[in-house]
Amino acid sequence: VQLQASGGGLVQAGGSLRLSCAASGLTFSISTMGWFRQAPGKEREFVARISWSGGSTYYAGSVKGRFTISRDNAKRTVYLQMSSLRPGDTAVYYCATSPSPSRSLGAYDYWGQGTLVTVSS
Repeated sequence: VQLQASGGGLVQAGGSLRLSCAASGLTFSISTMGWFRQAPGKEREFVARISWSGGSTYYAGSVKGRFTISRDNAKRTVYLQMSSLRPGDTAVYYCATSPSPSRSLGAYDYWGQGTLVTVSS
């Protein structure tokens, strides 16, 4: 299983970025996909997850209303559209896959390598 995250970069506060995560080697269309992030010196935390059909999403309170998770099963890709970015959103963002809907890190069994998002003030 391989998850390849991309789309990170440097953006000013208030700006937007879209992260992508391309998956291979798994039955993507029936897997829950999640995004997590880890800021320097902090633990990895849940950001958002989307069900296999895309019909169910869940967000961390800190990003709700600003971030949108979506997926394209035909392209085997999950996205995270991030808007109204804040310096506190600065982190390495990871995509991951789980056999069931969950916000828990332990429920995710495969992880991408991460992509760095830096938000300047």
